[in-house]
Amino acid sequence: METFADLHPVIQALLGTLFTWAMTALGASLVFVRKEPSQKMLDVMLGFAAGVMIAASYWSLLAPAIEMSEQMGGIPWLPSAIGFLFGGASLRVIDKFLPHLHLGLPMEDAEGVPTSWKRTTLLVMAITLHNIPEGMAVGVAFGAVAYGIPSATLSGAIALAIGIGIQNFPEGLAVSMPLRREGLSAGKSLWYGQLSAIVEPIFGVIGAALVIISRPLLPYALAYAAGAMIFVVVEEVIPESQHSGNGDIATAGVMLGFTIMMILDVALG
Repeated sequence: METFADLHPVIQALLGTLFTWAMTALGASLVFVRKEPSQKMLDVMLGFAAGVMIAASYWSLLAPAIEMSEQMGGIPWLPSAIGFLFGGASLRVIDKFLPHLHLGLPMEDAEGVPTSWKRTTLLVMAITLHNIPEGMAVGVAFGAVAYGIPSATLSGAIALAIGIGIQNFPEGLAVSMPLRREGLSAGKSLWYGQLSAIVEPIFGVIGAALVIISRPLLPYALAYAAGAMIFVVVEEVIPESQHSGNGDIATAGVMLGFTIMMILDVALG
């Protein structure tokens, strides 16, 4: 019987990112249980997501990228530096042009190009922006396993998918609850909440396929995903968790998320 380890890395990436998407949907489904979450709860969830993303960026992406560059005989830090900065720059372009609205802000604070999109759509697009680099990170991690490089292990890729999935659970809730508060039905809030993570399987498959096609791209791709995630954390997630006056407890969420992801990566990777 074929096991998960026997599957093609692109299929592994697809299954891994389908898991992270499913965790978002599961978190969003809690909208049927509770309509009015506390702002503190939402801020802790966002902080937790930020902590997981920061830890994953280093342990699951940047550190392996540097090690791979050294094993390939190149300058260890150069591909990581280039990929990291390019990842951040790419997300800056998306952030500048993609219409989106951060949770808790009025319509006049919407970012991106002017649009006639509804408030609900803009809120979902803001969280979708978070999920693009997450899906790519998981996909690249599984794609890297195909080369048998010591620093790119299947258990490490699985640990990354689990970590992203764990933080997607509260993130799904953090999307669906405000939508419910905006007046949408519980069913529509769930639909839009899970829809924000549908980009993860798409970008996961793209990331895995790209690094399998060209091995020299691997350290650049890992660092690219890290740079994209760090940009999203600094530009979007942490400010969202801090703007309601719950800075201390949101920061505690960051610390908890970072610690859990660190433990997962070290223990499983």
